[in-house]
Amino acid sequence: MALDFLPAWPAVGSFAGGVGALALAWAIREHRGRPGVDWFLGVFAAQATWCLSYGVGLLVSEPTLRATLEATMWFGVIWTGVAFLGFALEYTGRSDVVRSRLFAAVVGFGVLSSALVATNSLHGAFWTDFGRDPAFGVETVSYAFGPWAYLTVAAETVLVASAVFLLVDTLLSYGPLYRRESAAVALSSLPPGFALVAWTLGLGPVPQLQLAPLMFVPHVLLDAYAFDRAEMFDRNPTTSRAAERTALDDLRDPILALALDRRVVRLNPAAEAMLGVDAETARDRPLADFLDLPVRIGDDAGGDPADRGASADDGADGGSRETVEIDAADAARRRTYAVSVSRLTDPNGTHVGYTLVLSDVTDRERRRQQLEVLNRILRHNLRNDAGVVHGYGEILRDRLADPELVQMADAVERRAGALAALGEKAGTVERLLADREPAPTDIRELLDSVVADARERDEDAAIELAIDGEAPTAGAETPTADGGAATAADERTTGDAGADADEWVTRVRADALRAVVENTVENALDHHDGGGTERGDGGAWVRLALRRAERGNGGGGSDEGDSDRDARFVLTVADDGPGIPDHEVEAVESGRETALEHGSGLGLWVVAWGAAAVGADVTYDEREPRGTRVTVSIPVVAAE
Repeated sequence: MALDFLPAWPAVGSFAGGVGALALAWAIREHRGRPGVDWFLGVFAAQATWCLSYGVGLLVSEPTLRATLEATMWFGVIWTGVAFLGFALEYTGRSDVVRSRLFAAVVGFGVLSSALVATNSLHGAFWTDFGRDPAFGVETVSYAFGPWAYLTVAAETVLVASAVFLLVDTLLSYGPLYRRESAAVALSSLPPGFALVAWTLGLGPVPQLQLAPLMFVPHVLLDAYAFDRAEMFDRNPTTSRAAERTALDDLRDPILALALDRRVVRLNPAAEAMLGVDAETARDRPLADFLDLPVRIGDDAGGDPADRGASADDGADGGSRETVEIDAADAARRRTYAVSVSRLTDPNGTHVGYTLVLSDVTDRERRRQQLEVLNRILRHNLRNDAGVVHGYGEILRDRLADPELVQMADAVERRAGALAALGEKAGTVERLLADREPAPTDIRELLDSVVADARERDEDAAIELAIDGEAPTAGAETPTADGGAATAADERTTGDAGADADEWVTRVRADALRAVVENTVENALDHHDGGGTERGDGGAWVRLALRRAERGNGGGGSDEGDSDRDARFVLTVADDGPGIPDHEVEAVESGRETALEHGSGLGLWVVAWGAAAVGADVTYDEREPRGTRVTVSIPVVAAE
């Protein structure tokens, strides 16, 4: 034979496998306490027992001692499979199975088999007709396998195959993160496993020689690779599986998984508490037995919507968010839930069911209702009472002769108008708080409209509009180069008649963006004190300028590869008024008002809330020699 030059080479190979297992156990001892490590130490202990007892037995001819070493070898066979399955379960995040009755039965089988091995001379359950049958210069033995020996090898094969399946499943489920570790350990079990089965079935030219202990040498090498280069226990799938369970089971929102026929597949603990039913009781029962929902799931008329595409009306694509009131089992009052339905698909994209998420919005809905009632009452009272005061103020002003009293009546009339405007702003706030979908919005057209309204409301103000790449338009009484004054009737002249019609289009909430621009311009006009520097008469002056800024630069240059997602429309609103008091800007930027730091109205808050609704950023800067410059940075979102 090719290996005859190495005396007792089967024993040497067995010793190599046993020593390698002990070396790996020593190497990973410092990781004890991490998922799977203790079980893997058990695997190495069983493998070392298997290999070393078999190797020593190959050198022993005394019958009683040889039989004892053969029995010790069987202990290693029995517990290698049990420990390997325990390792695979714990390493892949299934430690709950290790504590289950099923695994306890596996351990019980190992204990029973060990007892039968130890007492084999009494019953012959493992072997009979034990005798010497030397080969290759070592003391191999032959015997007739008993029924329990076959059962043990079969169970060992099933346990190891189950462990390999778990590791391969991890490899497929979590991709490259654990690929090398799982692949190495899964492959390492194949050589000794095949060798054990071949020996049990009496296959090969020398059936009395068991090669499994020798096959632990490549097994050890693959395991060493997993421990060393792949850092097997520095990261393991338990983290990912724990994250998955946390994402579902620990969420406070009730979540239900439904089959295609709307039968319950799974509930998380929050759903169990809400419905007052445990997951086992609810499983495989129709959802309608527990919950009457206002949204349709799939196509009740028949057929799978996956065959033709689900619409938002189906509520199966996450687009439907209705609310439902439920008498929750764990609450003393009715709760309001927002219902969201999404489709469950397998890795191939096949529609396999639905996920139902119910978000508790009771407090939010209550606050919304309270705000709506408060807002409407205030607006109604402000509008009516301010109208009465305004009317009496006009009458008094017209009938009084004393200049001082006329001045007082005029102040009453102005304040009444301010109160009415405040009520209108409250209505704007209410609209901003509503959930509305963004839509393609032409910012240039929006600015034209806002500027036109502002010029109509304040005909004496000079309101300029400058669009990047186009000639600016000017408002009333704006000084010109020849000393004259441009008027609001001036028409815009475009620099490029063939410009892209979608150049200034973005997908935002138009009502929110309009509120931002309107209130910024209105603030500049209403608080102007007549001491401006841009006009000869010191009157109100406001200039709006719009440009596009690309990623990574503050101007209009564009880097190669930039997309709309990286660009912003930058709107600057400058005025020459007295400026916005610092405490008003600080109140808005801090997000709260205090007794010592509060704004005089809702204007800046409307700007802040409107900007938040469109994803814009707003900054306030002082302008020289006087005035304020407000910069609004608006995201460019593709219209389609």
